[in-house]
Amino acid sequence: MEISENLIARLQSADSVVFFTGAGISAESGIPTFRGKDGIWNKLKPEELANFNAFMRNPEMVWEWYKYRRGIVHQSKPNDGHIAIARFEEIIKKVSVVTQNIDNLHRRAGSRNIYELHGNIERNYCIKCRTFYNDDLDIKDKVPRCVCGGLIRPDVVWFGEYLPEDQYSGAERVSSACDIFFVVGTTGIVFPAASLIYSAKRAGAYIVEVNVEETEVSSVAGESYFGEAGKILPAIFNKISEKKGT
Repeated sequence: MEISENLIARLQSADSVVFFTGAGISAESGIPTFRGKDGIWNKLKPEELANFNAFMRNPEMVWEWYKYRRGIVHQSKPNDGHIAIARFEEIIKKVSVVTQNIDNLHRRAGSRNIYELHGNIERNYCIKCRTFYNDDLDIKDKVPRCVCGGLIRPDVVWFGEYLPEDQYSGAERVSSACDIFFVVGTTGIVFPAASLIYSAKRAGAYIVEVNVEETEVSSVAGESYFGEAGKILPAIFNKISEKKGT
């Protein structure tokens, strides 16, 4: 894997790096993407499964789908791309992960500073009293309910819902203050999340793309690496580690 000396030099002097990740990195862990040729949306209609009205009409169906997705996530493991991102904390002063993924794989890989723009499938909350249920939620019943009687839903952002304000504002803050902004496994077409790429660039960050093919991001990136994140990111990490002597 040929990594440019320019990128290595920039990483050597960088104080802050952001990894902005999407479904592509988790696809390497066996989690289906939504928009690829084998994506989930090609088999199921999103309007029937991922919006609040659909949940209220048929919570049993929506929960069956999320139980299936949770099963996939629980069987999956962080891949070498996730692990490499976490290891960058060993050599860069401040590393932040801004992810559109809901699978919790970055945290399981060891990353500590994470902004989850679309929620986390391993968290849940009551729509009536907002009590959160995480590992203690029993989802054996068809539709879990809170002790207050309210329906419990997955803590993920559905179509028509706003991104969590604290997560997005935090992501904006680190994106606008970083030296290098990696775009990993995302086409950069889903807004408002994708606007962070352009916020980072306007603030002077160097944009580095890691995707399996050319995307909308390619035209604004300082460098693009096409291939699997699980191969490219470890190669970059190893190269900078050698230079830093760690």
